[in-house]
Amino acid sequence: MEPACIRHTDLPGTSRLFADFSYHFDRVASFFRHAPHDPDSLAAAVREIDYPEARRAAMVAALAAQNGPSESLERLAKPGTVAVVTGQQVGLFCGPAYTIYKALTTIRLARDLSESGIPAVPIFWLASEDHDFAEAAVFHGFDASYKPVRLEIKAPEEAAGRSCPVGNLRIENAPLRELRQLLAGFPHGDQVSALAEAAYSNGATMTQAFRTLLSKLLADSSLLTLDPLDPKIRSIAAPFLADALLAAPDLKADLLKRGSELTAAGYHPQVLVEPKSSLFFLLEDGARVALRRKDSEYAALRDRAADVSPNALLRPVMQDYLLPTAAFVAGPGEIAYLAQSQVIYERLLGRMPVVLARGSFTLLESRTAKLLERYKLSLPETLVNEEALKERLASSLVPSDIEHSFIDAAGELDRRLTQLSGELERFDHTLAAALSKSRAKMTYQLEKIRRKTAREILRRDVNASDGAEHLSNVLFPHRHLQERFYSILPFVAEHGLDLPGRLLESLTLACPDHRVVKL
Repeated sequence: MEPACIRHTDLPGTSRLFADFSYHFDRVASFFRHAPHDPDSLAAAVREIDYPEARRAAMVAALAAQNGPSESLERLAKPGTVAVVTGQQVGLFCGPAYTIYKALTTIRLARDLSESGIPAVPIFWLASEDHDFAEAAVFHGFDASYKPVRLEIKAPEEAAGRSCPVGNLRIENAPLRELRQLLAGFPHGDQVSALAEAAYSNGATMTQAFRTLLSKLLADSSLLTLDPLDPKIRSIAAPFLADALLAAPDLKADLLKRGSELTAAGYHPQVLVEPKSSLFFLLEDGARVALRRKDSEYAALRDRAADVSPNALLRPVMQDYLLPTAAFVAGPGEIAYLAQSQVIYERLLGRMPVVLARGSFTLLESRTAKLLERYKLSLPETLVNEEALKERLASSLVPSDIEHSFIDAAGELDRRLTQLSGELERFDHTLAAALSKSRAKMTYQLEKIRRKTAREILRRDVNASDGAEHLSNVLFPHRHLQERFYSILPFVAEHGLDLPGRLLESLTLACPDHRVVKL
C-alpha cells in the first residue's frame, strides 16, 4: 500500500491558515510554540513538560478504571513518559473516517517517539462534554453500489429541549438493523455489523459505545481513551479550572488581542470571541449551560470548579494540564482553534505541545481507480459537482479527430480575427471595437458547440454517465471530501478488519500532504 500524495492546497475547502501551517509555517509561527516539521520540536516540547508525579499517579488510576490494565498504562505510570493526544466528538458509529485517521496518526507518532528513546503513549480524548447531539447522532455510509446512505439515532427524552453532554446520553434503538442491511453486500459486512451491535446496545452511553467500537476497530493498538466527564478526571482538573476562572479577565483580553492579530495577518479566528463571550459552561442537573458573568465575577465560582466545563478554546489547555502532552494531533479546524488557544497555554501552563496535522486519506477501491485511469483524471479534478464532473468526462470522450478539428478551428478563427482586427483598427477604431465584441461571441459559440458535442457523446455512453455518478459518490459525496463525510465502517466492511492496521503502516509523518490509497 504505497499512497500517492496531493498537496492540501489542491483540495477544495483548505483554509489559508491550514495551508500556511502545512507548507509555509514561518507565516503562522507566531501563533504556535513549536514548528511541526522541525525534528527538534518534539524534544523541545518534552523538555518543557513539568508534570507532578502526584498528578501522574492520579491520572493513571483514573485511566486504569476507564480502560483496564494495559502495557500503555504501565508505561504512562513511569516518570518521564509523555503523551501523544488526539480527540473527537463521540459520534454515532465513530463518526467520519477522519476520526480513525486521527487515532492512527497518534498511535504512529507515539510509536516513533518511543523507538527514538522518548517513551510515549497514544491517548484519545473522548469529547463527551460536547452538547451538539444533532451532529453526533448522524452516520453517513454507502451501500455495495456506492450510493450514499444516512442513518441517525433519535435524541433520548432526557435531552429534549436541553443542552446535555452527548457522552452521558443512553442509547435507545440505534439503527443497527439498517446498518446491517447497508453493509450486507460487502465481504466483511457481517463482521463489522457485529462489532457495531456489540457496542451500540440499548442502555450503553454514547461514550461507552464509541469507545468500544473504536477499540475493536483498532484492536492491535496501544491507544488509551479518556472520558473527561469521569468525576475522577473532573476532580483532577478542578485546580486548573479554578485558576482559569480567576484569570478570566486576562484570558479574555489575550484572546481578543489574538483575534486582532489573526485578522491583521489575513486569517480569521475559528472561534469568534467578543467582549461578552464566555470560556466556560456549567454542568448542572445533567445539562451543560453556558456561563454568562462579568469577567470579574467568574472567580467567585472557583469552589465549583469541578462542575465547570471548558469551551473549545480552553479545552485543549485543560487536556494538556491533565496529561504530559508532547504532541497534539489535530484536524485543520482544530489547528485554527489552537492558533487562538496558544495565548491561554502561555498564560496558564507556560508551555504548549507540538501541534501536528492528522493523517489525511482518500481511499480508492478498484473501480474508482480504474475510472480515474480511464478518463485520465487526477483526484483534484473529480472534486467538483457531479454536472461539472460529467463535463470533464465528456471532454475526455470526444474522438481525437473531432477534438483536433475544434482546436484547429479555434486557432484559425483567432488568427483570422486578429488579422482583421488590426486592419480595422487602422481603418476605423469603432469598427475594431465592434469586432472585439463579436469576436467574444464567436469564440463562445464555437466552445458551446464543442461542449454540446461532448455532452451528446456522454449521453450515448451510459457507462461514462454511470462512472461520473460513481466517482462523485465515492470521492466527493454531497460536495464533501470523502474522509469528512463517510464513516470508516463501509470501507472496513469491503476491505477487511485489517484495513486500519494497513493504513497505520502506510503513514509517513514527515509528509504533510493528503494521501490517496489504492486498496
